[in-house]
Amino acid sequence: MANAETQNKWRRKHRLVKSQLNVMAKKKTHEDLEEFVGTFGLRGKGEAVTFAAFVTQALIQRADFDAKAAGMLDDFTEAYHRDRDIHSA
Repeated sequence: MANAETQNKWRRKHRLVKSQLNVMAKKKTHEDLEEFVGTFGLRGKGEAVTFAAFVTQALIQRADFDAKAAGMLDDFTEAYHRDRDIHSA
């Protein structure tokens, strides 16, 4: 974990464009993020979170005009809500 001085320097540098996202997540989620890093050539788990949000947003946009994508999004949403305790922190 970064010390307070390093964190404050980061916050000052990125205050207009970024905010830290400190969340507790299951070990499996961290493992999945590491897998995303390797599979998609990302720079770390922070970028993997950004990538996951990007892919989700792309799927939402695609669902607006593609019935198959809309069905996939509905299926993913239903499965996540059904198994929420398994997937969430």
